[in-house]
Amino acid sequence: MKLTIKEIEQKLGTIKDEKDDFFRQLQKDERKGVQAIVKKWQRLRELRQLQHEKFINMTVYERKYRQEGYQLIAGIDEVGRGPLAGPVVASAVILPHDFYLPGIDDSKKLNEQKREQFYTQIKEAALAVGLGIIDNDEIDRLNIFAATKKAMSLAISQLEPKPDFLLIDAVKLDIPYQQEPIIKGDGLSISIAAASIVAKVTRDRILKDYDQEYPNYGFANHAGYGTKEHLEAIRTYGITPIHRKSFSPIKEYIS
Repeated sequence: MKLTIKEIEQKLGTIKDEKDDFFRQLQKDERKGVQAIVKKWQRLRELRQLQHEKFINMTVYERKYRQEGYQLIAGIDEVGRGPLAGPVVASAVILPHDFYLPGIDDSKKLNEQKREQFYTQIKEAALAVGLGIIDNDEIDRLNIFAATKKAMSLAISQLEPKPDFLLIDAVKLDIPYQQEPIIKGDGLSISIAAASIVAKVTRDRILKDYDQEYPNYGFANHAGYGTKEHLEAIRTYGITPIHRKSFSPIKEYIS
């Protein structure tokens, strides 16, 4: 007796190889529903393979520095340099040697659901996670680049155990750690990618809280960036206490 479509789907979930006898039998099954399941399984398998290969490629820096004797390698990244409102948030993450999370990438390339999922997995697996949050008032006092570096340094200072090497997304910090800045590092290093996800999820949650406090501005939608919706709200309602007064066009509204 032939298996039902549902039974086939359940059994396919345990199959890892196209050479499996059961999978070969399915390829000969002429039912359209079965062939659709077979194609779906093949697409998922190809996706997993691509994700695995990308993950391995994104461990190049971690493997390089572990071979040089460093063991506690922290990835550092920030989110929120460009917005007109809210803080800049940095994260520092030390991952264990055996960390494996296929699909991890620059947080901007992931949808919100995937970022939230990965955030939880990273927090559970990481040896240490640090956060640095610099609010809009301090950004105005320091300038955004200095505020970003301060947020990164704060995040690193929270790590326990302490790192012995830093992989940083595009920034060199004036702190006593061996480090390598990597341009677009959040797509090239799993440690920096993990930090970018933690920073992004943290900042998005902060802006969702601000959305409750200032409901006319849409902060939950645009996270403080200068979207059409945001600019129209500023023109209609004025600026809020979380807007960056040193940024255009905010500074033009108060000059």
